[in-house]
Amino acid sequence: MSLLALITLACALAMDAFAVAVAVGIALKKVSPRQTFRLAWHFGLFQAMMPVIGWFCGNAISGFVQTYAHWIACALLACIGGNMMREAFMAEEDRRGKDATRGLSLVMLSVATSIDALAVGFSMSLLQTPIALPALVIGLIAALFTTCGLHLGRLAASGKRLSRCAEIAGGLALWAIAVNILHEHGVF
Repeated sequence: MSLLALITLACALAMDAFAVAVAVGIALKKVSPRQTFRLAWHFGLFQAMMPVIGWFCGNAISGFVQTYAHWIACALLACIGGNMMREAFMAEEDRRGKDATRGLSLVMLSVATSIDALAVGFSMSLLQTPIALPALVIGLIAALFTTCGLHLGRLAASGKRLSRCAEIAGGLALWAIAVNILHEHGVF
């Protein structure tokens, strides 16, 4: 696989992470360097780990993953998107303490944005392509896209009036990504 093809693949895989990071930035409104590091690290790490896991699993579980991966990713993104929209209508004092860069939300988002990289690992295994360099490039680009998306979302949420609408739009965007995953896999 050429370096250009690898970078293109990594950018394509990072687009979900970018979109989710924008939505998280909108929800947070103020983003600390620690939150940036946590989200970028986890998204990058999961994006790098999934192809490796897929590569090692090879054909053993490829049928299961190919059959259900899109449903898993869809459900996780739909849950997070619904939660974002619900929080958009909550009173400001009830919303304090909600941080998608921590805990179970962080893990769910990391899995949801990287599950398609698992299939890439399966493909590379079938093609007998070494996995170390692709996994590293995929992880680094995902971390970079996540950082950019998080701060772009923060900027979009900087206005008070725009903030609630932006948070609803972020939730709807996650739903759109979830539906698109199903569409791409022939569910509709």
